[in-house]
Amino acid sequence: MATPQTTSAARSAGLARPLGLAVAAGLLAAVVAAALTGAAAPLELADPGPLVRWGVPVVSTVSTLAASATVGLLGLAAFLVPERTRTSRRVTATRYAATAATVWAVAALLEVALTFADLAGTPLTSPDLVSQLVSFVWTLETTRVLLISALVAVVVAACARLTTRRAPMAWLAASTLAAVVVLALTGHAAGSASHEDAVNALAVHLLGVVVWTGGLIALVVVRPTLGDDLGATVSRYSTVAAWCFAAVSVTGIQQAWIRVGSVDGLTTAYGTVVALKTLALVALGVLGWLHRRSIATRLTERPGDGAAFARLAVVEIAVMGAATGLAAVLARSVPPVPDALPAPSRVLELTGFPDPGPMAAADWLTAWRLDWLFLATAVLAVGLYLAGVVRLVRRGDRWPLARTVCWVLGWALFVWATCGAPGIWGRVLFSVHMVMHMVVAMLVPLLLVPGAPVTLALRALKARPDKTWGPRELLLQVVHSRAMRALANPVVAAALFFFSLAAFYWTGLFELSLTTHTGHLLMMAHFLLTGYLFTWVLIGIDPGVQRWNPLMLLVILFATISFHAFFGVALTGSEDLLAADFFTQLNLPWGPDPLADQHRAGEIAWGVGEAPTLVLAVVVAVQWYRRDALETRRKDRQADRDGDAELRAYNEHLARLRHEAERLG
Repeated sequence: MATPQTTSAARSAGLARPLGLAVAAGLLAAVVAAALTGAAAPLELADPGPLVRWGVPVVSTVSTLAASATVGLLGLAAFLVPERTRTSRRVTATRYAATAATVWAVAALLEVALTFADLAGTPLTSPDLVSQLVSFVWTLETTRVLLISALVAVVVAACARLTTRRAPMAWLAASTLAAVVVLALTGHAAGSASHEDAVNALAVHLLGVVVWTGGLIALVVVRPTLGDDLGATVSRYSTVAAWCFAAVSVTGIQQAWIRVGSVDGLTTAYGTVVALKTLALVALGVLGWLHRRSIATRLTERPGDGAAFARLAVVEIAVMGAATGLAAVLARSVPPVPDALPAPSRVLELTGFPDPGPMAAADWLTAWRLDWLFLATAVLAVGLYLAGVVRLVRRGDRWPLARTVCWVLGWALFVWATCGAPGIWGRVLFSVHMVMHMVVAMLVPLLLVPGAPVTLALRALKARPDKTWGPRELLLQVVHSRAMRALANPVVAAALFFFSLAAFYWTGLFELSLTTHTGHLLMMAHFLLTGYLFTWVLIGIDPGVQRWNPLMLLVILFATISFHAFFGVALTGSEDLLAADFFTQLNLPWGPDPLADQHRAGEIAWGVGEAPTLVLAVVVAVQWYRRDALETRRKDRQADRDGDAELRAYNEHLARLRHEAERLG
């Protein structure tokens, strides 16, 4: 029997081969790219030394690839790998993930130290480096973000050695992805003149890269344990990889255009590395196509024949590693388009966008500034919904047209609120910001919830026969989870909807959302999710927790809206300017007095809530009436079947009570 030491050694050896290949290819590509761009060349002032200059791209490459392997192994364990009698594939993959996370944690911590030394221009041999690092590592945004990612890696490495259940595996995979996403706040994207587009693109790009690369590394690592299930697992991975390829391609093109700026920019050293990375992406696309068209089909016909898959996967991993190394060097190279904001004004400095100028009445319909992340989210939501409807129709099922119309209109309204006039002037005017808030939190959910997306998904998605967690199974897990039971309690949903509203505006969160991209994204997600949850517990038709009595729902609705009206009144009568530092520094030459604009925002919050409240109350009442009517018809049909047995039993019960009363009296 294998001892724990030999088992650990076997895991290390099994992971070392694919991860080592990816790292070796990545380091080779990084060296070539650094030589082309001069990313590791000595600095004229405050040079930290060659160990730091070369060490940063090296540890960045190792960190990214180890994080990819971690999320790939955890995702494989939680969502892709079938478990059979007397197998422990999920636990085995998770233990491999613990080893990969340990490598990731070490590399990430080294990256924190090397990056700080690079920023400070301090060689590693300096006696002051450690004290400076301890004092300023959390102060500098770049090192703070890297440290957060490294600490998540430490937690994942520790937890992955202990967990044996799928739910914690899925949560650890999500934590790893979150630690990767925060890295989008560093690098060229953090200082870009197209800051929000660059950060959004880099975040999605990183997610696609780590899932794509990590999934393939994970497949190679656990392939010896899969046996006849290799074909099904590879087929599922291929679907995920196709989505990742699309995301990486689109965001890669967007990032390259932001950084290169023109065709002439491709002739620079930076442009040459971008071209090499593009070639790697094209090669990966071809290899992925071969996986789907040839290898996956062959494995379905001959499940045990994994040699061809292994050969192709090894080549693909090497190309992925090289692309990762090129990306690490690009993050340290000077792009043709400078990172500095052009001709900074006070508005541009505070918000990241130029001064939109005075707002005309026609601007409510004609003014647009597309935020591609919000637009892509809406397009994806509508596209997947329509694909589900088409699948139902093709198999002969029906889906109400009104639900589809509500869903499409809801997302169209969301795009207008985030990319139209509210999204533009909402960055500088409190009153317009409140319009955006009310639309996203109250009006959009009023259209999305009747669309019944969960019901559609459960009817359109295919169930997996091997009890793995596919999209349908994962959706059912979420809908029936303990967390959802707690959140879907109407009192909890109402409290989240109102009290988080008050906490947002009367704390520093409001100003954070106005001045940072991360704060703005979190604000929009919070508005939409809390509004959707509150609307769903009142009028939702999707499956979930047991619905409360309609009378209680109406009481909660009117109580919540009363608090909401109180918020508007308090905002209208307040003499203390919220986010005072921001609006005082903004000092719009054409804008209204900030306090007067705040009072107008309170009036909007007070007034906009009336119409949605009326609609919600009417819908709750109608659903109440329909429920009673259905129950009455059900009882009538039952009475016809059993000769009104329930009424006879009730009359007999009353007769017995009367007889007993007469006997005792």
